[in-house]
Amino acid sequence: MKPAIVLSSVLSVAAAPVAAAAEPAAEIELIRDNLFLLEEAYNQEPGVIQHIQGFVVEPKSGALSYTFTEEWPMPLDHHQLSLTLAWSREASGAATRFGDLLLNYRYQAIGAGGAGWLALAPRLSLVVPTGDYRAGAGRGAMGLQANIPVSIELNPTVVLHVNAGGTMTPSARSPGGKSANLFDAVAGLAVIWLPLSWANAFVEVSEASVADVGDDQRRTRTSVTTVSPALRFAWNATPGLQVVPGVAMPVQRRDGETTVSVLGYLSIEHVLWHPEGALSPAAAPSESASSPDAPAPVATPSPE
Repeated sequence: MKPAIVLSSVLSVAAAPVAAAAEPAAEIELIRDNLFLLEEAYNQEPGVIQHIQGFVVEPKSGALSYTFTEEWPMPLDHHQLSLTLAWSREASGAATRFGDLLLNYRYQAIGAGGAGWLALAPRLSLVVPTGDYRAGAGRGAMGLQANIPVSIELNPTVVLHVNAGGTMTPSARSPGGKSANLFDAVAGLAVIWLPLSWANAFVEVSEASVADVGDDQRRTRTSVTTVSPALRFAWNATPGLQVVPGVAMPVQRRDGETTVSVLGYLSIEHVLWHPEGALSPAAAPSESASSPDAPAPVATPSPE
């Protein structure tokens, strides 16, 4: 994931055919689970863990943000646990602050073992108030975040990802300590183009409704629109180790102002154990199914 604020929704989808059991996971070959701002609906393959970093800089103001997400299958790909850490700086010269922590669980409802053209993996996250709300770096209260990502393989060169979810924070605090119940929502869409197995181009688009509470206890709501064109690449260093670097240019519209940022992304994925009876990633639907010689945080957190 690599997690963001995301809109609650119920999505009805058709079940995909189930693949036959194959040999234990031994290699990571295809670029499948490397979106930058949104989530794909693919849990980690059995025995494969992923470390995800996202770094965003806004050159005009000097604002920075950094996220780190760690993903583990439990123990197969039906269940996945992960956590997301965040740091940020509001402007040049400002202090860098630790944000709220996300503890994430995802269930592979459709597409377990990489079967079929359709995948669905709902996520539920506990938001732990580790950030300093007095400095605007957190909500100051425990929260719950839910997201429903759906991934659709339209053809061997185009994959579509749809997200909808939301974050509920009871008794969220203003910098002055006033509290109110807040709900944030987001919906997003990503389109992946796979001209090469080791290089993908894509665009992520999201619309968020972000709530806030002031020191007068008045609640306000802001609409945030983000369009982010991106490139990602895969390097299969060894049969069980894959490195995916990427770059994007998020363009964000908020409060009548447009900002342009630069996003850097780095994913390291490797085999940690070989579970017996696990489905092989070679059987998985992938965003580079046309060629099997390469395997979609965020910098705004999107725990995959």
